[in-house]
Amino acid sequence: MAELKTKVNDASVEKFIKSVKDEEKRNDSLVLLELLKKTTKEQPKMWGSSIIGFGTYHYKSPSTGREGDWFVTGFSPRKQNMTVYFTLGFQHMASLMKGLGKYKKSAGGCLYFNKLGDIDIKVLKEMLTANKKELPNLLKRFK
Repeated sequence: MAELKTKVNDASVEKFIKSVKDEEKRNDSLVLLELLKKTTKEQPKMWGSSIIGFGTYHYKSPSTGREGDWFVTGFSPRKQNMTVYFTLGFQHMASLMKGLGKYKKSAGGCLYFNKLGDIDIKVLKEMLTANKKELPNLLKRFK
């Protein structure tokens, strides 16, 4: 079984954000950093070279037996767009997302938007809070 390449490391979150070339993405990253710190009550850690993650949990897939550690939520200022990662996906947030604004999402829990100005940050905060609230139910699935 292949080992995950994206792992927590000791790289500097601040240094990574300062390295973001696009000024708007860099500023949005600083806002997201503070929002996720407050919402998750966790300290940020670098995961791989470009993801800032908050919190961790250990998982073991009942179907494949694969296991490892992963962040609960996080974000990355990608070149094409900002990405916010929701471990639980979005099924429990459909009503909230109606008021979010201009975004795209993946089936796996990635929320994409160009800039914070495209979305309602209050709704994003509610989504992050809902994600944290549902975390105990998620962890039960991986025991």
